[in-house]
Amino acid sequence: MQPVIVAEHLGKVYRAGKVEVPALRAVSFTVAPGEFVSIVGPSGSGKSTLFYNIGGLTRPSSGRLLIDGVDFATLNDAERTRLRKQKIGFVFQKFNLLPTLSAMDNILLAHEIACGNCKLDQFYFDHLTELLGIRGRLHHRPSEMSGGEQQRVAIARALIARPAIVLADEPTGNLDSKNSDAVLAVLRRSNQELKQTVMMITHNPEAAAIGDRILHMRDGEMLDAEEILRVPADDGRMQSR
Repeated sequence: MQPVIVAEHLGKVYRAGKVEVPALRAVSFTVAPGEFVSIVGPSGSGKSTLFYNIGGLTRPSSGRLLIDGVDFATLNDAERTRLRKQKIGFVFQKFNLLPTLSAMDNILLAHEIACGNCKLDQFYFDHLTELLGIRGRLHHRPSEMSGGEQQRVAIARALIARPAIVLADEPTGNLDSKNSDAVLAVLRRSNQELKQTVMMITHNPEAAAIGDRILHMRDGEMLDAEEILRVPADDGRMQSR
């Protein structure tokens, strides 16, 4: 099965005047379709830079980055934006919901941006909001919702266009333990039921353990200490080791 993400010797250098600051150093890894991969590392390890590169929000300075077979590193800004809309959904630590819109309108706006005039699949919308436990909150604005509910709306917004890849950047960072557990369970369930590939950045080892595999970063490098938590069964589903 062809990987949906391939990073080969990925590098990113930021420049401050005459000073070069390497944020990524020859990072290489692959992610299979439908896999849930957690990336763990301390602050400054390069996790967020990797997130922005994979998501097409910035370009790598060196190396190759294949997203569903397309090399992101060779695309111009307009091409990266178009591919990002088609292939990638984002879940951020800050929910970034529009405060004047209801939960439903926040989700539908994301669908419109990603899909243009394509018709909403009402069955999928109903299934998704039921899966995330927000069917009864769709007409509420963010200020009327708990942090956990807002994050689940943000997840629905990321999934509504059925992206091949979901990138989650510290999705439980602003939540208490109860809401964190609920959001992680939702991410895992949506990964299994909706078949999206998920990459989650976190500094929390307990949160990382919900994935199929854990990759560790430090000082801009991907360490060899990979942890495989689940392996494919004969029918393709992931089973605990």
